Amino acid sequence: MLATLPPPTAQWLRHHWPLLGRASQHPPDTAQGGGDWLTWLVLGGRGAGKTRAGAEWVRALAFGRAGPPAGRIALVAESLGDLREVMVEGVSGLLAVHPRGERPTWEPTRKRLEWPNGAVAQGFSADDPESLRGPQFDAAWCDELAKWRYAQAAFDNLQFGLRLGARPRQMVTTTPRPTTLLRALLADPRTAVTRMGTAENAAHLAPHFLETVVGRYAGTRLGRQELDGELIEDRPDALWSRALIEAGREAAAPEMVRQMERIVVAVDPPASSRKHADACGLVAAGIDRDGLVHVLADESAQGLTPTGWGGRAVGLFHRLEADRVVVEVNQGGEMVKSILAGIDPSVPVREVRATRGKWLRAEPVAALYEQGRVRHAGAFPALEDELCDFGSDGLSNGRSPDRLDALVWAVTALALGPKEAAPRVRQV
Repeated sequence: MLATLPPPTAQWLRHHWPLLGRASQHPPDTAQGGGDWLTWLVLGGRGAGKTRAGAEWVRALAFGRAGPPAGRIALVAESLGDLREVMVEGVSGLLAVHPRGERPTWEPTRKRLEWPNGAVAQGFSADDPESLRGPQFDAAWCDELAKWRYAQAAFDNLQFGLRLGARPRQMVTTTPRPTTLLRALLADPRTAVTRMGTAENAAHLAPHFLETVVGRYAGTRLGRQELDGELIEDRPDALWSRALIEAGREAAAPEMVRQMERIVVAVDPPASSRKHADACGLVAAGIDRDGLVHVLADESAQGLTPTGWGGRAVGLFHRLEADRVVVEVNQGGEMVKSILAGIDPSVPVREVRATRGKWLRAEPVAALYEQGRVRHAGAFPALEDELCDFGSDGLSNGRSPDRLDALVWAVTALALGPKEAAPRVRQV
């Protein structure tokens, strides 16, 4: 289509950001129907389009397309090298996003951009917080704030400089890390938060990157942070940590099932099937000849009827050629067995009953993780979130740890309960 347009029209269209940008790349004023914010925080994965969004926002400010024109703009990068190579001269930087007639003049020695209409942007390195003392601005763009070495000092000095115009604003683009400053911004009611993942920008990324990097890290802690733009944190008093789980992660492979001596499917049934009731915990795990437990699947779900979660459990049992289904029967008792028997009477069921609290039941299983005796075959983000948020008083949101309960029953049956011989050789 571009090839059929007159060159001036094609050139205009290539830089028409209202058309080209995704909704998540536009300021909350237009993308979310509100503009009562002082900080626009964009949390995004690698290659998600954060830099382009920041450069386009600054471009719009300089020409008064995002409110009153901003005459003085601060550009703060992790280092002066990043200022030049990413924010200004990068592929998605300020020079690249402007059509030729609007492009500002870049003075590298002064770290300064000046637009034809007189608007000026001054560059700074967060490694030198003192350089932000003195200058004043009516807008600022901070890039990769979660990586700044002297984040608090640089950010604080910038805030004192945002004192021009009727409503000074700032944009922060960063891949999230659990830093004190980032947590404070997320908690500030004057912060508008936008999240964007790498996958959203797939059309502008190399297929090889999507196949290898995204395929390798999707769902892991690193992938959720660097690709999905999630802020991943550990709870200090939790039985599990992200590092502990990552240390035992392995690639999922079909032949893994064939290497297991025993496989169980553990079910922690909910008391109700209402939409907002507890989830049905449904986790499968196997143990190999060396005594290592491998978590193979997490198919927990919320809002399932008894027939729904029973059918899911039986389906997982057959798919993995498991040896038995382990069911926690504190709630429902005989009803749970009858549901599974009604779906498939050939499925062997072992009942387990909780006689101790969740924390006491989970402690021995967490100890197996610490000993390197439990591994995750692939990534199970929702399950791992529960593990790393489970403290002595339960989950921080007060909900029942259903996925964790099912995992505990599965691992206990395989590695902490009575020894059972493998009943048959599996074929995949």
